[in-house]
Amino acid sequence: MSRKRRNVHTQTRRTFVIITLMLNDVTPPQHQSPHAKPKRIEPLAHTPKPSIHELAAREDASFKTPDQVAAADATATKPVIAHHTVPKKQKKWWPHTRKQQLITSAVILLLVIGGGTGWALVRHNHSKPVANTVVKKKTLKPKPAPQIIYSNLTGLPISDASLNQKPVTGVMIENSLDARPQSGLGDAGVVFEAVAEGGVTRFLALFQDTTPTNVGPIRSARPSYVQWAMGFDAAYAHVGGSPDALNDITSWGIHDMNQFYNGAYYHRVASRAAPHNVYTGIDTLNQLESKKGYTSAYTGFIRGKEAPAAAPTTTSIDFHLSGVYYDPHYAYNPSTNSYDRSEYNAPHVDANTGKQLSPKVAIAIVVPLARGDLDSSGAYYSNYNVIGSGAAYIFQNGTLINGTWNKASNSAPLTFADSSGQPIPLNPGQTWITAVSVANQVSYK
Repeated sequence: MSRKRRNVHTQTRRTFVIITLMLNDVTPPQHQSPHAKPKRIEPLAHTPKPSIHELAAREDASFKTPDQVAAADATATKPVIAHHTVPKKQKKWWPHTRKQQLITSAVILLLVIGGGTGWALVRHNHSKPVANTVVKKKTLKPKPAPQIIYSNLTGLPISDASLNQKPVTGVMIENSLDARPQSGLGDAGVVFEAVAEGGVTRFLALFQDTTPTNVGPIRSARPSYVQWAMGFDAAYAHVGGSPDALNDITSWGIHDMNQFYNGAYYHRVASRAAPHNVYTGIDTLNQLESKKGYTSAYTGFIRGKEAPAAAPTTTSIDFHLSGVYYDPHYAYNPSTNSYDRSEYNAPHVDANTGKQLSPKVAIAIVVPLARGDLDSSGAYYSNYNVIGSGAAYIFQNGTLINGTWNKASNSAPLTFADSSGQPIPLNPGQTWITAVSVANQVSYK
């Protein structure tokens, strides 16, 4: 029994005792009237006749000698007559006077009220106890900002971190007049541009987190493009190559995806004449890379936050490579903070989308150029010395940053620094890098 219940029971008992004493005090004593009739003596209950043996036992038990009888007579004061006990008549407890009745009624009313209260407390005690809990006010914590994942290749947000674990895929894309417009260049993260031979330019397009299904036309390898690809630890897709390039691919341990030996992962289109009709898809090349176990571990460009100039200072840019057919032109587009690209006085578009190419960053690097071996057509291969350092012209945010480029080895990344040697952050997005042989091949206004 709980302590609370014991207290209720104790209080109830005390109340009962007090009321009983009060009733005894107010109840008048009962006196025997002198004219009352004598009390009736109830007859003794009938008892069975004892047997001979029981009488004999009683005889033995009641036998006394003469001396015992005389001693008993001497000590006796008066004879004791045995009678049947008559119960006394019970006293009536209800008071006779009006005052006594009022007092008694009030006491009974108090008893009923007190008993009811006690009973309610006991019933409450038997009910299921309510836990004495302290309700703590919840403090709403601000939701953490969603983590944004950025592409290692472009610096743009991507949907899944696993995209950065894919191998970088480098594709050699032709830029002859018969190859235009090309497919897939708009989805490339980084594009290198240089003269392949005879003044004809060619592109190395790098992909990682994008997978256009139609990329081409694909042409042959050159050493300088292979070295640029190595700085991104890229797998290299091409259709054959110059003799020195094919030797370099073998000796340098390139992740090679030559179409000559992997024809099932390439296809030819009927809309173009050979050799300008070889195409593939990045998702298809990813399957080949997975089969060969190719991965990429590289250091991408340092990326910063876009900061368009309030008053752009460079809005028209020209790189002079080999003539009007191949010299690219860039026009700054303030609405997109990018550079719309043109070739041969026409917008340079992606055949997949029909949209004009418009990189966020356009860079010219001054790279020493020498004449290489003759190809089968009688043109000289271009021999760029891409290992070392030189001047760099970096166009972004409508402005020009004069800096330097550096590439310490074949596998080392290409980096950019300002005049004090500090890294130059590039805007997130597509980056085009064009190799020129001398500084005066870059003009702008």
